[in-house]
Amino acid sequence: MNKKVSLKDIAQKAGVSTALVSYVLSGKEKESRVGQEMAIKIKQIAKELNYQPNHLAKSLRSGKTHTIGLIIADISNPFFANIARIVEDEAKKSGYTVIIGSSDENPDNSWDLLNVLLNRQVDGFIIVSSENSQNQIYYLKEQHVPFILLDRYFPEIQADFVSINNFKAAYDAGVHLIKNNYRRIGFIGYKSQLFHMQERIRGYQLALKEHKITPHKSWLKEVRIQHIEKEVRLAMDEFMAAEAPVDAIIFATYSLATNGLKYLNELQLKVPADVGIVSFGQAEVFDLYYCPITYLHQPIGDLGKTAVELLIKKLKNPDEGMRQVLMEAKLISRESSRAKE
Repeated sequence: MNKKVSLKDIAQKAGVSTALVSYVLSGKEKESRVGQEMAIKIKQIAKELNYQPNHLAKSLRSGKTHTIGLIIADISNPFFANIARIVEDEAKKSGYTVIIGSSDENPDNSWDLLNVLLNRQVDGFIIVSSENSQNQIYYLKEQHVPFILLDRYFPEIQADFVSINNFKAAYDAGVHLIKNNYRRIGFIGYKSQLFHMQERIRGYQLALKEHKITPHKSWLKEVRIQHIEKEVRLAMDEFMAAEAPVDAIIFATYSLATNGLKYLNELQLKVPADVGIVSFGQAEVFDLYYCPITYLHQPIGDLGKTAVELLIKKLKNPDEGMRQVLMEAKLISRESSRAKE
């Protein structure tokens, strides 16, 4: 078994003290006034010897593990997968490792992940909350564990969050379709009390009301996430079987849209000739569909970067004031919602 390389080994090869090597490898060469040439030499020797810092010893000394727990809702969803990648990359720039877990939209899974990560002594959390997980957020607050809510938050809980303005995004989608001469606009969302979903429904409904269109109850469909494929099909069957079928549909998520578009193909209904489409989320599948899909572009990069930035500020300064950041989604207009003749 190869002997673990120590600071002393690097110091001997560089012809300097162990303390000097420690200053350089912990990024303190400037404060210690180590010459640039010597700092480069020490780093090069460390690389050649394949030096691996002893994180456990460092953690015991500082009481910090330099790890962040990231709990996301569904790793199979491209939106959350991309968010996870951005959080991981941004955290790495600041010297933090990210441990990622997916709750699969289940609060019990989320609670289990939370406990596992707390036992791993992560320094803080970035959380995409699942439904009925408010008690978990209250628990973190009571235990004074630093955290940032990402994408979803609970308005009744005073907590740091980074999200998009879901109400405005859905409102913009509705207005866009109305301006393009669609008048019977359906909406498919999740049956959920999560604030972001309720805000999307509210934005859609207000867009119709402000343009003198009475929203029919039958135009709003809320499906259970556990039965997404079956219930999206049922919702669209009801849309199309009505005496006056909907002429456009807003999908509240990427997953809902992909299921809906697949079923439209089976029904041999054409987009946008038979039905106009707008969806939340962006994914390659929207480019690959025979008719490019109009979507609400969420600033994934900014969401992830800001969440990491806010958490690291809290980790460095526990008295950092609460930050609640709302970003705007941008409607990307394409062929699926082109103006009706």
